[in-house]
Amino acid sequence: MSESQWWQSATRWMKFNLVGGLGIAVQLWMLWLLTACGVGYMLATALAVESAMLHNFFWHERFTWVDRVNGCLLQSVTRLLRFNLSAGAVSIVGNLVLMRLLVGQAHLRPMLANLIAIAACSVLNFIVSDRWVFRALRTQ
Repeated sequence: MSESQWWQSATRWMKFNLVGGLGIAVQLWMLWLLTACGVGYMLATALAVESAMLHNFFWHERFTWVDRVNGCLLQSVTRLLRFNLSAGAVSIVGNLVLMRLLVGQAHLRPMLANLIAIAACSVLNFIVSDRWVFRALRTQ
């Protein structure tokens, strides 16, 4: 990997984490708002997670991977589906598996284990998003 490719990947990783951090705020705010309005916590959680995913997708298309996106609505919808499937699966399954291993087997405290799981899933989500969801456009 050349120095410019490395720098581009590092910059993209920083953008990805900035968007993800804002997505966490969106998720927490939506969860608070929905539960305050009387929505049950399980439904509120699902809606809050999806709100964060939609937020993150929007900003990843317009900020993180803007150089790989064209204006075609059908391609954007396809990327959104791939993003929901991949980020959703990695985040939910990854967190559950890692929490079971780190808390249940390694006996780490839940908060520390959760931070490790978030970090590990973040790396995998970035790789999947970079290589599959927002893969580089083919040049002709």
